Amino acid sequence: MKVGMVCFPTFGGSGVVATELGKALAARGHQIHFISYNLPARIDIFNNNLFYHEVNVSTYPLFDYPPYETSLASQMVNIVKNEKLDVLHVHYAIPHASAAIFAKQILAAEGIYIPVVTTLHGTDITLVGRDPLYEPVVSYSIKQSDVVTAVSESLRIDTYKHFHIEDKEIKVIPNFIDFSKFSKLKVEHFKKLIAPNGEHLVVHTSNFRKVKRVDDVVKIFAGIIQEVPAKLLLIGDGPERANIEQLTRELGLSESVSFLGKQEAIDEILSVSDLFLLPSEQESFGLAALEAMACEVPVVSSNAGGIGEMNLDGFSGFTCAVGDTAAMTSRSLEILSNQETLKKFKQQAFLQSKKFEIGNVLPMYEEIYESLCTAKLA
Repeated sequence: MKVGMVCFPTFGGSGVVATELGKALAARGHQIHFISYNLPARIDIFNNNLFYHEVNVSTYPLFDYPPYETSLASQMVNIVKNEKLDVLHVHYAIPHASAAIFAKQILAAEGIYIPVVTTLHGTDITLVGRDPLYEPVVSYSIKQSDVVTAVSESLRIDTYKHFHIEDKEIKVIPNFIDFSKFSKLKVEHFKKLIAPNGEHLVVHTSNFRKVKRVDDVVKIFAGIIQEVPAKLLLIGDGPERANIEQLTRELGLSESVSFLGKQEAIDEILSVSDLFLLPSEQESFGLAALEAMACEVPVVSSNAGGIGEMNLDGFSGFTCAVGDTAAMTSRSLEILSNQETLKKFKQQAFLQSKKFEIGNVLPMYEEIYESLCTAKLA
């Protein structure tokens, strides 16, 4: 099959999932055409079945904001026609779903049928999409998509709750891990450089937005370090970073906290870590936590959104109420204070992550594509 994969090229969850999905499909012989304004962050391999098409946006004095959605729709039309695509798979409702529906309608006027699969990832529904300015367009785009998927049952429920799409079926297909490319590495020498005195390594990765509650990460770590020797590794960047740096100084933690910025080799860092913190206010799945679990790192998280569907409380780690840093600190210490307990949770975190192995998830998307292609030929 020939699939057009439309996504954001950033390190965020939707872009990562789309990129890894495309790479896995290409490895299975499908032809994947990525369509975005920049090369997706995790396209790090050469494959004869992988293609990238840049969306160029012209700037004119008339426009305060370049019309990206229009340029994207036009590019989709061109690629569908020139590359003879079988299906368009768009990740994140805004603006990709609406642009895809626009492209579909343009192509239909020329006698070309292209089915559209829309995957909902989280804030496109729970935050941005709920804005009254966008809701009518998002609802219409979802209803006009041939197939709609969501990365968790929680997100599926939220979508029905906030949008007028009662008659539209939404399939739940969870995020996934490719263990052939993402797993625990033998890099103990790396840990000795970061924690020369055998300190526990606590880690968090995000885009440092308020919804991630990175300040709670620091507060939890402040409680942890009072009881056990530890260091905190903060991966990522974003609008809250300066505030978090200031908080670490105010709490006297500067010597124990490292800001690592955006990293591509996250698995190397996770492979030497002992605990992952994810206290988010909203999280439709929690891909960052799943990546940690795949590297045998237990997770202490909030119970927001779909996190609890992935991080099993008392097994792969613990879930606590949003904002309850005292409970999260207590649960963290429960894992870290005893080596046998830590070892048990590391093993269980890995076992839980195996449920989301890409080999279990990829066929779900292939089945959707195949059914749409069959209907297209009928």
